[in-house]
Amino acid sequence: MKKQKRDRTSTLFNRGFMAGINGRSREECPVQTVELRSHWMSGWREGREAHWSGMSGVSAIQHNPSMH
Repeated sequence: MKKQKRDRTSTLFNRGFMAGINGRSREECPVQTVELRSHWMSGWREGREAHWSGMSGVSAIQHNPSMH
């Protein structure tokens, strides 16, 4: 079976989420395009919220709504 390629916005959200859950700064966002940056930042914000709620590791990934 072929792997289904995710769209760029979903990938950016997920990478932002992982950056946020791992406590990285939003200044580390690798994207400069405003539209695409907003997806990374949305993921980062949700990741930070999960981090502040005490989630980490697998529980945080399971909480990430875009990974379902």
